Amino acid sequence: MSDKEPKNKPAIDSKEQAQMLEKAGLSRRGFLGASAMTGAALVGATALGSAVMTRESWAAAVKDSQQNYHVAPGELDDYIGFWSGGHQGEVRVLGIPSMRELMRIPVFNVDSATGWGLTNESRAIMGDSAKFLNGDCHHPHISMVDGKYDGKYVFINDKANTRVARIRLDIMKCDKMLTVPNCQAIHGLRLQKVPYTKYVYANAEFVIPHPNDGKIFDLQDENSYTMYNVIDAETMEMAYQIIVDGNLDNTDADYTGRFTAATCYNSEKAYDLGGMMRNERDWVVVFDMHAAEKAVKAGKFITLGDSKVPVLDGRKKGDKDSEFTRYIPVPKNPHGLNTSSDGKYFIANGKLSPTVSMIEIAKLPDLFAGKLKDPRDTIVAEPELGLGPLHTTFDGRGNAYTTLFIDSQVVKWSMADAVRAYKGEKVNYIKQKLDVQYQPGHLHASLCETSEADGKWLVALCKFSKDRFLQVGPLHPENDQLIDISGDEMKLVHDGPTFAEPHDCTMARRDQVKTKKIWDRNDPFFAPTVARAKKDGINLETDNKVIRDGNKVRVYMTSMAPSFGVQDFTVKQGSEVTVTITNIDQIEDVSHGFVMVNHGVSMEISPQQTSSITFIADKPGLHWYYCSWFCHALHMEMVGRMMVEPA
Repeated sequence: MSDKEPKNKPAIDSKEQAQMLEKAGLSRRGFLGASAMTGAALVGATALGSAVMTRESWAAAVKDSQQNYHVAPGELDDYIGFWSGGHQGEVRVLGIPSMRELMRIPVFNVDSATGWGLTNESRAIMGDSAKFLNGDCHHPHISMVDGKYDGKYVFINDKANTRVARIRLDIMKCDKMLTVPNCQAIHGLRLQKVPYTKYVYANAEFVIPHPNDGKIFDLQDENSYTMYNVIDAETMEMAYQIIVDGNLDNTDADYTGRFTAATCYNSEKAYDLGGMMRNERDWVVVFDMHAAEKAVKAGKFITLGDSKVPVLDGRKKGDKDSEFTRYIPVPKNPHGLNTSSDGKYFIANGKLSPTVSMIEIAKLPDLFAGKLKDPRDTIVAEPELGLGPLHTTFDGRGNAYTTLFIDSQVVKWSMADAVRAYKGEKVNYIKQKLDVQYQPGHLHASLCETSEADGKWLVALCKFSKDRFLQVGPLHPENDQLIDISGDEMKLVHDGPTFAEPHDCTMARRDQVKTKKIWDRNDPFFAPTVARAKKDGINLETDNKVIRDGNKVRVYMTSMAPSFGVQDFTVKQGSEVTVTITNIDQIEDVSHGFVMVNHGVSMEISPQQTSSITFIADKPGLHWYYCSWFCHALHMEMVGRMMVEPA
């Protein structure tokens, strides 16, 4: 340093910042938008305006952003994420770390782009619940083998209409859907981790009378309760249900295959806000799934109403525990329930308590065997983290990360140090608190629900965005924030606006999910349609034919860019028309669509796929149909006509 150069270099001004960023190929707005770093200097200099930033700090931050967080055009993300679509009733697919939305998978909603909820194939999957036009997705989770993602399925719940659905990841389509009987509002959902995902575990949140026939409305009645639901993951049929005390919120499973646990925030069985907050402690209910399965196989169950599903009673009778459940008191109105990736703990998040409760899973066999006098002897730590802890995730290095809804923060803390502190040692288990914007609910770290948690990325799903984005009216987007957790300190690197309370997400390495590029002609997804065509004597790959059966007309056609195999057909007014189309293109990404104008008819037909849709031709006259997915230079010419003769 020269004698003339000041010892303390001045902070760079905004003009110098702009020049430096221009040399780096970034605008200042672009840099801040893509990489809102939260190191103290950068937060101070850019977000709070209360600190200075040196030339070296700016240059390092720019370089860090370009090298570590930017996914360039044509490059692929390292992780693939599945986001609940919230009130849209869909699942969204994102790349991480780019946070680019790649696809939307309709599940509980009607989607005119793909025809989900309109086509015969999708309505058959939805069953009787196809009458519902809404959904409320909360918790997507990926199937596992030996505690690691197998990339086979994603499961998702619908709180609004008490459903659970399964998505095949090879085609990114929902292939099974179940309406859970005897319950209302499926909320928490998790999967068996080992030896494989044999079962889906689903919480029914609300207490209802049984039978719910309008004769009983008292929630304190012994016949008013809710149930823990166990679903066969392959058949997507109910395996059994367990009646519980109180209500149910969130759930998770251990890494032995024996225990699951769920939070209860309404141990009072109240129906009003004050009543649900009356108790200072609610509980975590722990389920012994081995004991439950054994009882079902032995026929020690009841059934309810018209349902044939086996039902076990897991309620506590006075001082007597059931063989299936134990109730561990925790403070207060707990919400999230998360299994640490090392398999040691169930962690219940306090919500109305500043604490989380760490339940040591290794102590649970003794709890069920009656060797522990107090269920709270299973709790090995209750660290105080901040206001409004909702959910916890893990980095695989012994650290946990918890959202603080009221504080609008993510707190990083050491599980081992929390246990030491609970024993009386003077140790600071909190490693860092990071401001997020604003009011985070769920959070999810890369591979955190598996034994392979790698501690690279964390997503905080924030309920409010307020001033983070351009104003779009009274209904604001929410804010998914991407955080780098690979180092000693968390760094906020991306804001991502998202719509309609997307609630929760999960992510896998890209190599763990393998998809088809074109459909297999033997795929079970459209097998019923193929079987129907076979009865009509139709070869779907070659035949273009109209079959008339009274007032029912079945139109079979192929599609190959840029034309339909049937260019016109005639029906009588009032006819029930079923159009079945097989896309015989064999080139990936050449999808076709079918839209019958003014009839509410729309569907997607991707390469080698068969899709069908049924509607009433109730309007006499000429009606055009066209391809709705741009497929060819002559895409606009890919049309046909339906001529409807007056009745």
